[in-house]
Amino acid sequence: MMDKVAYWVEISDYDFDTAKAMLATKRYLYVGFMCHQVVEKLLKAYWSKMLEEPPLKIHHLARLAEKSGLTNELSEGQFAFIDELEPLNIEARYPAYKEQLARKLTPNYCEWLLNKTNEFRTWIKLKLSS
Repeated sequence: MMDKVAYWVEISDYDFDTAKAMLATKRYLYVGFMCHQVVEKLLKAYWSKMLEEPPLKIHHLARLAEKSGLTNELSEGQFAFIDELEPLNIEARYPAYKEQLARKLTPNYCEWLLNKTNEFRTWIKLKLSS
């Protein structure tokens, strides 16, 4: 199962680099989407480690955290961040929501998203290595 954990971490790292590239090229809609992907894949890595089974094929971050038993260890700030990321996955894919999201995904907000994503990455990677 550790191979599965490493797999999820590796692709989350790739997605984080992609989020940074999207910020640099001012593709703000995709910064949010990729930050969601980073956290989703790290939650799936945690699931794989703790439950020693493949994670559910879902994108709902709070549910992944709950089902893997991580909710007891999340701070209020981390819960709030997960809630902030949640709509950036599905809604970013549909044209009706893109304009609404584009107004929210400013350069400053995207930088904040990247910083919070990186904080979460660091925290969960420490948990995965222990």
